[in-house]
Amino acid sequence: MPLFPLGTVHYPGKVLPLHIFEERYRQLVRDLLDGPEPRRFGVIAIREGRETGADGITSLYDMGCVAELREATRYDDGRFDLVTVGTQRFRLGELDRSGPYLRAEVEPVPDDVADPAAAALAVTAVESTFRAYLDALAERGGATVRVKDLPDEPVLLSYVIAAAMIIDLPQHQALLAEPDALARLEAEQALLSREIVMLRRTTSRPAPDLRFAPYSPN
Repeated sequence: MPLFPLGTVHYPGKVLPLHIFEERYRQLVRDLLDGPEPRRFGVIAIREGRETGADGITSLYDMGCVAELREATRYDDGRFDLVTVGTQRFRLGELDRSGPYLRAEVEPVPDDVADPAAAALAVTAVESTFRAYLDALAERGGATVRVKDLPDEPVLLSYVIAAAMIIDLPQHQALLAEPDALARLEAEQALLSREIVMLRRTTSRPAPDLRFAPYSPN
């Protein structure tokens, strides 16, 4: 599978716009567009290194998310604007560095709900705590977010909350790597409770979360 390493974590169900300007990733997009649908590639977070430059990536995390290309706008100078949607987690296998961009063997990782009753209880608890977290952000001037309806399906809710939280990349990666939705919801409950306490104790404004800028640097 073609890989697109980024300085952020992608999640199933999340819309990820990308601005493509490096030649190696222009080639990746051209290859995708020349191939059959569905057009998919792997988004995986960079553990060490940087997104741009031929030698920028030192190491990658071992779990990423398949991105499906939904829209592609090609510019006269060869750049692209893409709209992609995360579909499924994968575990990284052997890397292939022989081409212009990274490719890898990947293993799909399912998202099961082994205990529906426990997951339903976790959904109720996390929804309440997440709304309290948004209120705490608003009180500190970090954000004003209105959420009318959150999904009640455990897997989808776990990813919606994971994507929305203002936490460091390793914590986002840890949420992606949780074994199932229930474990992810329980981890989010603990993180949200901690963040609420921290937000209400500090008088400083939370740092802006640049991961949610309109486009990735690539």
